[in-house]
Amino acid sequence: MKIALCFIINYDHILNKEELWREWIEYNKDIINVYFYYKDKNEIKSQWILRHAIPEQYIYETSYYHVVPAYISLMNYAYNNDIENQWFCLLTDSCCPIISPQRFKKLFYENYNNSIFKWKYAWWNPNFHKRANLALLPKNLHLANDPWFILTKENVKQVFHFLSHKKELTKTICSGGLANESLFAIIFKYYGELDDPPIKTHIYCASSHITDWSRMSSATSPHLFKEGNEKDIEFIDAELNKKKQYGVAFIRKVAPEFPDAILRKYIYDNDDKNIRLVKPFDMIRQDCIIFVIKNRWLLGALFLALIIKLII
Repeated sequence: MKIALCFIINYDHILNKEELWREWIEYNKDIINVYFYYKDKNEIKSQWILRHAIPEQYIYETSYYHVVPAYISLMNYAYNNDIENQWFCLLTDSCCPIISPQRFKKLFYENYNNSIFKWKYAWWNPNFHKRANLALLPKNLHLANDPWFILTKENVKQVFHFLSHKKELTKTICSGGLANESLFAIIFKYYGELDDPPIKTHIYCASSHITDWSRMSSATSPHLFKEGNEKDIEFIDAELNKKKQYGVAFIRKVAPEFPDAILRKYIYDNDDKNIRLVKPFDMIRQDCIIFVIKNRWLLGALFLALIIKLII
């Protein structure tokens, strides 16, 4: 099984910390696939990003307030591109890893059947704010979710099923602004994943990203980590030390100017190289099943050759 890193990039068509990302991915390259959703392929200068850019027929017009098509198209391509993709990590150009690659692999091994998805009931008044058009929905669907998260393959399949079978409801939600911050919670609520107690769930209500909303850079955007000053360090340390931050793997928003040395300290200056990585039996079994599916014609030919040899 593998992890799909799904990046949505815009504006300058860069990944703010590309070099650091490439170093970090290299350690786990056997289990990581990388995908980029972009606005204009001609604006991409990085050859590495170009190699991982999804085909242009999967690109749709989006904006800050209407970005759901990018999420869906990106997940759809990653889902169909490699049947081994089990985790789908939604990321932006300003995201960066904040844990070691060893710890990330451990997180995956221990939680490959669980999504890391922070949700809660909407804190705004739906009658005044048209976010996701919640005022047009039943009150139990007045929900909000972190815009960036990690979903399992099963939860991604639920998203596709909902979009296919609840087209009018989807249209209502997406015609409101910032629908990406409510749509996914609504979908999982519909399938009983968020009930209390849940009917069935593999969703951890936790953030996969460290984000500082106490020092917002605009009316709708969190703090931009740029200087690496004392307040930045204090915030990151506090967030990483919180037990409730189970599942954190990334940080946003990180500016290109933010010191690489600070990020590398969090990622590499630890004892994580000594982490004992044990691949779960269920994961090994599923890897074997996927191997058989992907190589069924070769295995069939080998089996036939063995039979012929025994007969002769």
